[in-house]
This record gives sequence, C-alpha cells and structure tokens, in this order.
Amino acid sequence: MTDFLDSLRDAHETPLSRLGSSKALYAVTGGEMDGDAVRAAAAAEADAAIDLFDSWAADESNDEVVDLFSDLADTARDHAETVDFDPDSDAPAIYDLLSDFDATDERLGGALARALVSLKTVEQMVGFFVGDADPMTASTFRTLKTDLNDQLDTLANAVDEFAEDEAVAREAADEVVETAYEEYVETLEGMGIKPKNVC
Repeated sequence: MTDFLDSLRDAHETPLSRLGSSKALYAVTGGEMDGDAVRAAAAAEADAAIDLFDSWAADESNDEVVDLFSDLADTARDHAETVDFDPDSDAPAIYDLLSDFDATDERLGGALARALVSLKTVEQMVGFFVGDADPMTASTFRTLKTDLNDQLDTLANAVDEFAEDEAVAREAADEVVETAYEEYVETLEGMGIKPKNVC
C-alpha cells in the first residue's frame, strides 16, 4: 500500500527536495563537510532511533506492532555498528517530537515520516563519500539507504493494516516532515545561508 506514502511525498515535495540537497548535509554536519562529521551525524541519528523504538516497543499494546518497533530498533543498532563512530552532535529535532507520540496511529505515521526524512539524509551521505573518493564507506552507507527504503514499504503497509485512523497517522507524519524542514531552515539561516533558494 503506497497511497499514504505517495500522498505524503506529494504534499511535502519542496521541503523533501530541500532535505535531500547537499545543503541539508551541510546543516546536519554543522558546516563541517568532512568524513568524520558525516559519520558522527549518522551515529547520532542511529542512537536516537534506538532509544525511540526501544521505548515504543516497551509500551505498545499491539503485539505485531511491538515486533515492528523492535525490528526498527534492531536495524538502528545495526546502523550504529555499521557507522562505528562516536555521535558528537545532537540528534535530529524530529526525535523530540517523536518521543511525545503515545498512540499507535501517531507512532506508525511518525515512524514512516522519520524513515523518509532519514533516507534523504543518507542519500546525501552516500553521495558525499562517492564524491570524496571513498567507495568503501559509500558502499557501507548504501546499506543504510537500502534498509530505510525497505522500512518505507514496511511502514506504509503497517499504516494500512494497523492504523485505526489514518488521518491521525497522516497528521503525525506531516508534523515530522515539517519539524525536519524547520530545523533545516533554522540551522542554515543561523549559518547565514538562505535555504529557500536551494531546491
């Protein structure tokens, strides 16, 4: 079931385009466009995802959704091990928002949007290492990209199967994308860069 995902992408086409730009990676790394900064940002994201999905799995009432959140946490653990770097930056702002979601429908929509936003960043990370003539690390980050792509399909199906009110899931997903975009804009503006000129 891709209607939910396609609709989300269509509704946020411009923000998602900007979140998938090289300027977004510049924002995520705090302007430090080097391999260590990229790895640190990826590690911070993975650690935040582990904590989030472990906490969701611990208090979810639907056993099948518990398994889903546990799988997401395990994948994030794999990503942390794959990146193998100390996270010396703050987690993305979406994790503060996601941690406030306590209803299953909210969490499913939020998890899908988180995978979509994270995929945009990881795609830029792959491109960075390709451009940095580091094919081995680029290949490593492609495994993260593949996992996130798989999660989009899994979570779109989960929204269809488990969400009692798809509108609630959609509202949560919208909030996650909007929060990610707001952080992107604020970070770049703080660096004196005009993010809205980047598409």
